[in-house]
Amino acid sequence: MKNLKLYIAIAYGLIWAAGLAFYLSGTIVALVPGSTPYWIALCMFIPLVATLICQKLSKEPLFRNVGINWKVNRWWFVGWLIIPVIALLTLLFTYWISGLDTHSEALQQLGETLPVGPVGAVAITLLSGMVTGATINALFAFGEEVGWRGYLLKQFEGKNFLTSAIVIGIVWGLWHAPLILMGYNYPQHPQWGVLMMVVMCTFLSFIIQYFRVKSGSVVVAAIMHGTFNAVAGMAMLFVGLDRFNDLLDGACGLAGILALLVVALLIFFYDRYVTRDRICTSPIMLEKRDDK
Repeated sequence: MKNLKLYIAIAYGLIWAAGLAFYLSGTIVALVPGSTPYWIALCMFIPLVATLICQKLSKEPLFRNVGINWKVNRWWFVGWLIIPVIALLTLLFTYWISGLDTHSEALQQLGETLPVGPVGAVAITLLSGMVTGATINALFAFGEEVGWRGYLLKQFEGKNFLTSAIVIGIVWGLWHAPLILMGYNYPQHPQWGVLMMVVMCTFLSFIIQYFRVKSGSVVVAAIMHGTFNAVAGMAMLFVGLDRFNDLLDGACGLAGILALLVVALLIFFYDRYVTRDRICTSPIMLEKRDDK
């Protein structure tokens, strides 16, 4: 873990520098959850840049030992399909917390383009999100995942899985702080949004890390991350901008955190009582899995 502090310092330094540049230039980042402009999306490559800088300073081969493995196995698909399950649970919890409006302005606008009802809107959102998430979104998410579930996770090899997932989740969540404070994802409550982002990223970190280790590839983490981003705004279709509360509704709010908690618990109990790997309660072993 000798490069852990160095990596965090570089990744945080670069994102705060980007945030300062956005602030001084008057760039607007206070957008609704699930909406990412290109200048914010480019920030997703900062963890990759931090990885390459650390590897260069440590005289390590670039892009080595970060889990870039293209051998497809069933865990690629299981991890990918977990994300729409999280999205549907988020919609369910949003309904429970705030209620849903099947006649919202957003749904009406979608209906003008595609003549579908609420169920059709959910299906289209999920299917398009899964395609986008596994392609263009995964490319941008790869920039982050090489850092978080690649280089950073490597620093925890031999350490407890749960400890590493929590620490990386907190680091990942706080990394977003300069953008969150400018209104990104939580335009209504930017200060509280930092805390919410940390909690959300911690649960999501556990889920993505599990499939990254199971599959032996950071590519799976990129696909899951990209797909999560692609479907994050689905609940907003059924709530509407005028009623949407960024601390309660949708993927980044309490509804999303509850959905992530449910899925994380299911994965934990599956790992504890069904599979033989016992990944969640064992030291992290990446080399054998990454090379399989």
